[in-house]
Amino acid sequence: MASSFFALILRMKWIERWGLMRNTFGDNLAEHSLDTAVFAHALCAIGNRRYGRQLDAGRCALLALYHDASEILTGDMPTPVKYRSSALRDLYKEVEREAAAELISRLPEDLREEYRPLFLPGKEEELLPYLKAADRLAAYVKCLQEAAGGNREFDSALKSQRAALEEMGLPEVADFLREFIPAFSMSLDEQQSLS
Repeated sequence: MASSFFALILRMKWIERWGLMRNTFGDNLAEHSLDTAVFAHALCAIGNRRYGRQLDAGRCALLALYHDASEILTGDMPTPVKYRSSALRDLYKEVEREAAAELISRLPEDLREEYRPLFLPGKEEELLPYLKAADRLAAYVKCLQEAAGGNREFDSALKSQRAALEEMGLPEVADFLREFIPAFSMSLDEQQSLS
């Protein structure tokens, strides 16, 4: 029996983000998911190497790849709308869960349990703080890049994303902000001159 699961997953590239903002360059769900996966893996690697944690960096990267996959069916709900009220936030979370379940149902039955924990991780999942931090880092980098391009539309989002990252209290995030974020505001030549 034919399955539409992977055909739908690869539609991530058509889901545009930051719909309420004037963008100097586009940002789609596929790009955001890759950025989030790269950052999730890095945060776990930092935690394991520097803070003695035993985090599964590969699993965290996989969670990140699929963390917004429900938006293939729902579209991207802008943050100011999604978090306008607790009732709206809770309702949208339920819509996201239903969309994720719909995507999982598109898999052959013998593969569903392989993907379910990636689309619907439990609240007890120890990697969730790192996934959330990686998601915020991806948003923060988008804001930095827009600001570097002279787009003042992202000034407020840049400040709020930075504050949210700092409030997380994860030493891995503090390390990443200190060591890796400055290069995102540099030209290619400047980046290549760094070690």
